[in-house]
Amino acid sequence: MARTALIVIDMLNSYEHEDAEALVPSVRDALPGVGALLKRARAGDSPVIYVNDNFGRWRSHHGEILRSALAGRYRDLVEPVAPDENALFVVKARHSIFYETPLAYLLGQLEVRRVVLCGQVTEQCVLYSALDAHIRHYEVVVALDAVAHIDPGLAHAALRMMERNMSAQLCTSDAITFGDASPA
Repeated sequence: MARTALIVIDMLNSYEHEDAEALVPSVRDALPGVGALLKRARAGDSPVIYVNDNFGRWRSHHGEILRSALAGRYRDLVEPVAPDENALFVVKARHSIFYETPLAYLLGQLEVRRVVLCGQVTEQCVLYSALDAHIRHYEVVVALDAVAHIDPGLAHAALRMMERNMSAQLCTSDAITFGDASPA
């Protein structure tokens, strides 16, 4: 069985962007699913990797990104899914978690072949990350109740594309197992 990593995409967010008000309700809906995945991945001794935008702050690092997100007006969306001391962290500058980041190298070092994607935004960063994972021959799982969107119609279309074109497995967070097991 393939080793599985949970990848948390862009959940450390200060929500100081033009789409924030449209995104926030969906993030609130996704929080319980993300939290459940974090709990099970940690209990299953699976790698938990936060891949987060640096929001154009080129001197930032994961601690600064977390502090900035916690200082924002939606601290309640960040605290429940904040990284623990064992979490790994990759900073990205574009939509895909792989684009010019060391993530593929890190996954190789960890002997990961299956990635569970959660976070935001379904029709942007999650979609492009699923595509890049697929073309790198990773098994891709997307937790339907742990991804947030700006536009529900585009999110639905993105999920259909991930399933059809990228062979992504779409399921709810409670159907996803960690460790060296495949989803139920």
